[in-house]
Amino acid sequence: MPRLNRYARALHRNREDADDLVQDTLERAWTRAGLWRGVGDMRGWLFSIMHNLHVDALRRGRLDLVDLEQPPDIPVAASQAERLALRDLDAALAALPHEQCQVLLLVALEGMAYAEIAEALDIPIGTVMSRLSRGRERLRGLVNGRASTSRGWLE
Repeated sequence: MPRLNRYARALHRNREDADDLVQDTLERAWTRAGLWRGVGDMRGWLFSIMHNLHVDALRRGRLDLVDLEQPPDIPVAASQAERLALRDLDAALAALPHEQCQVLLLVALEGMAYAEIAEALDIPIGTVMSRLSRGRERLRGLVNGRASTSRGWLE
């Protein structure tokens, strides 16, 4: 549950929308409890459900990818320099194409393996690796222009 919450918050940047996405994900999984026997990896299955619900909402035009009016609610240290670096990193993540950002967050934030991500997003593993590589490179370029101290976690 904490991983679902964290990923939903990274996707939505809005606490209420993220909570709704987690609730919808768990509700969908519960209503399909008969499928649980065939599920080898419950975490991957739940992320897959969440991904599909999120993509469906984007297609319907019900969601904005980035809410620039409301800063993300992310716990940070009291240091102003760290706050600025985190703000710059968040802005750089928001500037990435959605597909690259998703894969980057699942690897860096959730620690998921490429195969798990491929299964959750229903894409080939090569696509995962390509999106991750391109996303990292683009993020490095964006962050280097704003705050070079935030790079360490990407490498």
